[in-house]
Amino acid sequence: MAPAQGQYSEHSDGTDGKDGAEVKQVPPAFRSAVDALRSARLRPELEVETTRPPQRLAPHAYALEAAVVDGEEDLADGRLVLLHDPAGHDAWKGTFRLVTLVRAELEPEMAADPLLPEVCWSWLTGALEARGLTYGEAGGTVTRAGSHYFGELASRRPATQIEIRASWTPREGRGGFPDTAAHLMAWGDLLCQIAGLPPSGPADAAVVTLPQRRGPQSL
Repeated sequence: MAPAQGQYSEHSDGTDGKDGAEVKQVPPAFRSAVDALRSARLRPELEVETTRPPQRLAPHAYALEAAVVDGEEDLADGRLVLLHDPAGHDAWKGTFRLVTLVRAELEPEMAADPLLPEVCWSWLTGALEARGLTYGEAGGTVTRAGSHYFGELASRRPATQIEIRASWTPREGRGGFPDTAAHLMAWGDLLCQIAGLPPSGPADAAVVTLPQRRGPQSL
């Protein structure tokens, strides 16, 4: 992940095409939404970097990867993708969409809880609501998978992984784009919670910004 805790590193050059490929015009609303992501306040345990976004989900996309790090150990990791279709999307009921994947390994006591899927989904919706965010058309899955080791690996203890896949439509503000910084902070709260970290108030958050580049990734 990123080389320093609580900071971003960026690997893409935004709107640049590759090998002279044609670059689509980046809508101002999408550019503003990505700029807002760059200004987000995240906890120092989070290491974040940009990554190549999916190519076919929307005309414009921007993606981040993050891990909750304790020393040399990744406690949880995930990906957050911002999609934008200026023409709107019937399924989204809006022009923006956020898509996420979050994963973590759980302690045995927690993994055995029969209500774990419902609890994990409530962590996602609760993180958004705790930030005062309005959103719609939320949907997703919570998957619990157990691993048992045999043979030469029999000395390893059984492990359980939890995976949340979700998407939601962030409500747009007066400027025609959503408060993506707050959505990113809520997503960071979810990552830290599933990693087992104690809550941290906004006053304790570290200020981090993405390096300024020429613009967001455009497909």
